[in-house]
Amino acid sequence: MPFKHRLAHALMRATAGAFFLSATSVATLAQTTILNVSYDVSRELYKEINPAFVADWKAKTGETVTVNQSHGGSSKQALSVIAGLDGDVITMNQPPDIDILAERGGLVAADWRTRFPHDASPYTTTSVFLVRKGNPKGIKDWDDLVKPGLKVIVPNPKTSGNGRYTYLAAWGYALDRTKSEAAARDFVTRLFANVPVLDGGGRGATTTFTQRGVGDALVTFENEAIAIGVELGSEKFDIVYPSLSIEAAAPVAVIDKVVDKRGSRTVATAYLEFLFSPAAQEIIARHAFRPRDETVLQKFAGRFPAIRTFNVERTLGSWAEVNRKHFADGGIYEQISVSKR
Repeated sequence: MPFKHRLAHALMRATAGAFFLSATSVATLAQTTILNVSYDVSRELYKEINPAFVADWKAKTGETVTVNQSHGGSSKQALSVIAGLDGDVITMNQPPDIDILAERGGLVAADWRTRFPHDASPYTTTSVFLVRKGNPKGIKDWDDLVKPGLKVIVPNPKTSGNGRYTYLAAWGYALDRTKSEAAARDFVTRLFANVPVLDGGGRGATTTFTQRGVGDALVTFENEAIAIGVELGSEKFDIVYPSLSIEAAAPVAVIDKVVDKRGSRTVATAYLEFLFSPAAQEIIARHAFRPRDETVLQKFAGRFPAIRTFNVERTLGSWAEVNRKHFADGGIYEQISVSKR
């Protein structure tokens, strides 16, 4: 073959190879997978959020993205990320489970709260009581949960944000009434003395109460209580709103070390930004979480009864202080658990 023909042939092969590599690169860019590491009772929410985001992202960019989910007790989930679970984003129900990722190895930026609106929390919820239909034990407020012989189902505060909020809601209620830390400690001691079993997460506690039939009251997030009524029928359970409860904001963050390694920062950030959009806020409200968007909140106002709540950091101190005092090894919760045994 003459040299000029061999050269032309070689150029054609090189061009074809370059085109193939280019096409492969475009296909790779267009097929992105991210993992949302979340807490126990947000499963159904993200099952609806994820396809809505996928469609929104496709319309805006032409790219196809797949969003996978991982759920469990919130503190367990955070520890799984520290242990190597490659989540691109983390969507928790309490700030400490994101703070710990910043503190241990810089997995999340220290300023994660400033990266999205409302201290990076797209919605809130609060702790309420779910009781058997007709409320046979006459449970109306926190005081009723500490009565001798009553059985209260609560997830473990050491592994579950749901359980931690229950503990702090009870502590804050007692502190509000008595203005005494000693009285608050006595109150939560009596409450947890009435807890026959501690499940690892909120969904496990729900199963214990609704399917195993254990307990007179389940203390859980409002959204979980409403979902139980929808799923299992309002003829089985009633929701009781206490006179004072806790504001449980659900924070979110990009897991920086993972997205930088995987090249997924743009999609991961867009995913969390989508949570604050009107479309996502409507989905959030439909799943009985209290949306941040005031217009959406007003639209669903009938779903969310007025309830007096307190904020952890404004009432009890920083989350770091609260964790050291109550939930660290040797903290108050562990002390009352030991005394119970």
